[in-house]
Amino acid sequence: MVRTLAAGPSATHEVTNQPPPLPPYDASDDAALLEGLRREGAGWAEADVRRVGRLAGSPEAQRWAEDANRHEPELRTHDRFGERIDEVEFHPSWHSLMRTAVAEGLAGAVWADGRPGAHVARTATGLVWGHTEAGHLCPMAMTYAAVPTLRHQPDLATVYEPLLAGRVYDPGLAVPSGKRGLLAGMGMTEKQGGSDVRTNTTVATPTGEDGVYTLRGHKWFTSAPMCDLFLVLAQAPGGLSCFLLPRVLPDGSRNVFRIQRLKDKLGNRSNASSEPEFDGTVAWLVGGEGQGVKTIIDMVNLTRLDCVMATATLMRRTLVEAGHHVRHRVAFGGRLLDQPLMRNVLADLALESEAATALTLRLAGATDRALAGDRAERALRRIATAAGKYWVTKRGPAFTAEALECLGGNGYVEESGMPRHYREAPLLSIWEGSGNVNALDVLRALGREPGTLDALFGELALARGGDARLDAAVTRLRDELADAEGIEARARLLVERIALVLQGSLLVRHAPPAVADAFCATRLGGDWGHAYGTLPRSADLTAILARALPGDR
Repeated sequence: MVRTLAAGPSATHEVTNQPPPLPPYDASDDAALLEGLRREGAGWAEADVRRVGRLAGSPEAQRWAEDANRHEPELRTHDRFGERIDEVEFHPSWHSLMRTAVAEGLAGAVWADGRPGAHVARTATGLVWGHTEAGHLCPMAMTYAAVPTLRHQPDLATVYEPLLAGRVYDPGLAVPSGKRGLLAGMGMTEKQGGSDVRTNTTVATPTGEDGVYTLRGHKWFTSAPMCDLFLVLAQAPGGLSCFLLPRVLPDGSRNVFRIQRLKDKLGNRSNASSEPEFDGTVAWLVGGEGQGVKTIIDMVNLTRLDCVMATATLMRRTLVEAGHHVRHRVAFGGRLLDQPLMRNVLADLALESEAATALTLRLAGATDRALAGDRAERALRRIATAAGKYWVTKRGPAFTAEALECLGGNGYVEESGMPRHYREAPLLSIWEGSGNVNALDVLRALGREPGTLDALFGELALARGGDARLDAAVTRLRDELADAEGIEARARLLVERIALVLQGSLLVRHAPPAVADAFCATRLGGDWGHAYGTLPRSADLTAILARALPGDR
């Protein structure tokens, strides 16, 4: 592409060999995504997913993403008269992203949709709409995940679930029951414990009114503080319990929610993350006293699914950007896309991206079927979501770094958007339990929940005989899981292998032979290096790239 400068003393050269802007593009132009959408029972949503994909790749939506991250949220603790308000102000682009995401069903709308495959449809929509930016998807994920927890207290669910399941974005603090739509957040961790929530010190004191308590204490990492409702953990007389905390009380007064500061985070800058303190803060018990962890476990499974989804989205988004750049960039006598080593790098990234997408949609399908009463799918979902959360999110930072490098120095500057994606990647491995927490949770599920092991190997058996390397990896995994000696120290390796054989089984069953063969040869057969771009000579790079990066943009 040639850009000619106007004549004058500053016109020292013509700008050549720079790729054109990527937008507009279609974020849903992804064979792995569309095939998985149909396979997992939500083909009926394809037209909407395609529409949202085109919107996500539009210049307008991409500008919203850039502006929401350039103009970061600002904390207002007091108004001009000195009254405490504890509000966070956002750029208008944030509200545009939020309004679209809620309208397209990424918050709680799926709980009002009785169609089979509704959770798959939501996940696929997230996989394309996430091509904008990730920060606003945090309140979407928390709202999505809050509903099944709230159902542990039917009287509260009756009031709030219809509004959480709506498609209207109604920002601003007001009495929740009077709003057109609600968003929910979470307040679990505290300074002294982090993921070890049983060490929480926030105290819940009964008021004498049925189900009503006052809280005193703090939370250490509460994102999206302008949500209407929060599910929080606190120590009641009967032990650690879950509570529903509204920002505004039924009488219209502000609940005590003193935001001490906003986190200065590595990434996810569009989204405010806060440190609130509670002092006489009114909250309603959800579930029984002492049942806090048990009550929120459904919420954790769903937010973990969204962590996997967001990482798969980030992989696909940065792969598309890298592919666009190398199509239009010439170096060393030809297009970068035609250089053998660059083709190897991109094909390797494409394998990783497709495996992440396939597993994400399989987890969403398991969620649909588990919620419909399928016990085997419930058991598979329990172990596979934790394993997928561990492995896919662990792959995100290295993936985005490699995709960024495909752009060279152009990818290292903020204007490219790639540094923002790179800074986002580590968060998804941290949120909802870091790597060790998820790896140990897999072992906990295997040890305490009958049926998870059978469900795992039942799923893997569907691909038996499809690839000798996959079969060998499954046999090795079964033997390793049977050896309990030192298993906790081996948890990461075991969970990595669980995730890889799950991905391999999906690709062997559903992906083109070139994709499945290259994945099994490298990730399971060991014919691979330690960096992306080390696929063996047997890999069909042309077929892999034609599937992952169709057409010229």
